[in-house]
Amino acid sequence: MNSRQEQLKAFDRLLTIMDELREQCPWDRKQTLESLRHLTIEETYELGDAILDHDLQEVKKELGDLLLHIVFYAKIGSETKDFDIADVANGICEKLISRHPHIYSDTKVNNEEDVKRNWEQLKLKEGKKSVLEGVPASLPALVKASRIQDKVAGVGFDWEEPQQVFEKLKEELEELQHEVESHNQQQIEEEFGDVLFSMINYARFLKVNPEDALERTNKKFIKRFQYLEGKAKEQKKSLKDMTLAEMDVYWEEAKKI
Repeated sequence: MNSRQEQLKAFDRLLTIMDELREQCPWDRKQTLESLRHLTIEETYELGDAILDHDLQEVKKELGDLLLHIVFYAKIGSETKDFDIADVANGICEKLISRHPHIYSDTKVNNEEDVKRNWEQLKLKEGKKSVLEGVPASLPALVKASRIQDKVAGVGFDWEEPQQVFEKLKEELEELQHEVESHNQQQIEEEFGDVLFSMINYARFLKVNPEDALERTNKKFIKRFQYLEGKAKEQKKSLKDMTLAEMDVYWEEAKKI
């Protein structure tokens, strides 16, 4: 691994290249905070894919792409004299020190849960009106639900036992089934949302990240379905011309791969 001096040298090199690109490259010079936003989101998802695939070389690459974006935003901020990369780094340093009094002060904690509770309480003391202010409005609904539940649990609004959450999930499923039988589409959607919210909450008690779990299932389904498509192609058949029984044979084969 590189020494701290080599790490700082590499970061300085990136800052210098960013200065040069912003000055000399027409595309880089044209970019704004707004124009980079969707690209940053895309890079974040690419990093997430690499992590789930356990591809460390790809993780390294995607981290570089994200680091470039951070440096890019800071460069734009320096041009408007609002902030630069030092302000960004010092800001997060001060936040980390403030939010970890068990490291940098005399606060005592016994476990991870104490740390999380302290974190949320400290944020309220910093002037936030609600523990939910830190949940971005633009998060995908599944991720947002998970973050909401983490936040409120951090201030003690939580179930005591996993079984309680499971019982709540069963209750929500029964309510959903009742609305399905009543053919009330608006209520079906509402109850379906409650079921998903309860499932995500139960995942937290099982120490399962619901976003990661669902994405792994997506990847598994894609792999098996593409195997099925490949087998159909070998037989010069269209999937539409195959019976479910025929497709199921290859699906079961795919599950063994």
